[in-house]
Amino acid sequence: MKSKKVIVFPKYQKIWDQLGENIKLARKRRKLTAIQLAERSAIERLTLRKIERGDPSVSMGAYFNVLKALNLHEDFLKLAVDDELGRKLQDLDLLT
Repeated sequence: MKSKKVIVFPKYQKIWDQLGENIKLARKRRKLTAIQLAERSAIERLTLRKIERGDPSVSMGAYFNVLKALNLHEDFLKLAVDDELGRKLQDLDLLT
């Protein structure tokens, strides 16, 4: 199956790049090879390579599997937890 090209502005690609680098460093700190982590994550080695490069076209499920294999899956719950803009909009609506 051919993957779709995901368009991400350079400003936001840096976030993906940092995520990929964080995952790669976590793997290396645990002294795991890329092959070992891919196997433990039930993904292909190529997919792990894309994740470690911060490829936004990789499914969130694959990212989660890698985080689970690294015992960092609780970090997934931190995504979008602080909805500051949403709370401000809600407060404005409550005032009217």
